[in-house]
Amino acid sequence: MNDEMTLEPMAVRTLPQKFYAILRLLDLIPHDLIALISRLSIAAVFWQSGQTKVDGWHVTDNAVYLFETEYKLPFVDPWLAAHISAFAEHFFPLLLVIGFASRLSALALLGMTLVIEIFVYPDAWPTHGTWAVCFLVIIAGGPGRISIDHFIARHFSRGI
Repeated sequence: MNDEMTLEPMAVRTLPQKFYAILRLLDLIPHDLIALISRLSIAAVFWQSGQTKVDGWHVTDNAVYLFETEYKLPFVDPWLAAHISAFAEHFFPLLLVIGFASRLSALALLGMTLVIEIFVYPDAWPTHGTWAVCFLVIIAGGPGRISIDHFIARHFSRGI
C-alpha cells in the first residue's frame, strides 16, 4: 500500500512522512498561476527596458548612442538595433500580458536575452538565467488558461 492510499492520521506518521506530505502540497500549485506570474513579471522587465529607449513614439538619441558605444552588437547597425529593440521590448511583452502568441513571444524575448547575455553583458548570467526560466515555463507549458491563446485553442479544438 502506498502513501497516497493509507488513511493514517497525520499525527501517527513519521517526521519524514509528514515532510513528504507537506512537499506534496506544492504539487497542487496550478501551472495556470505559474504561467500567469511568469508572463506578467517578465513582460514588466522588458516593457520597462523598452520605456527607457523611447520618448513618445520615437526612439531616443540616447538609445542609439548606447547601441553605438556600450552594447556594440556585431553585424547590426546601432540605429537599426535600437529601433528593433525598442519595438520588441514593447510588442512582445504586450502579447505576453494578454496571452496572445505567448510561446512565440517568449521565444523571441528568450532569443533577445541570449543576444544580451552573449554579446552585451556576459557576466549577468544569473539575471538572464532567471529570465530564461520564465520564458521556458511559457514555451514548454504554454501560457495557461488565463490567456487568449487558451480561448483560441479551446474554440478550435471543439471542431476536432
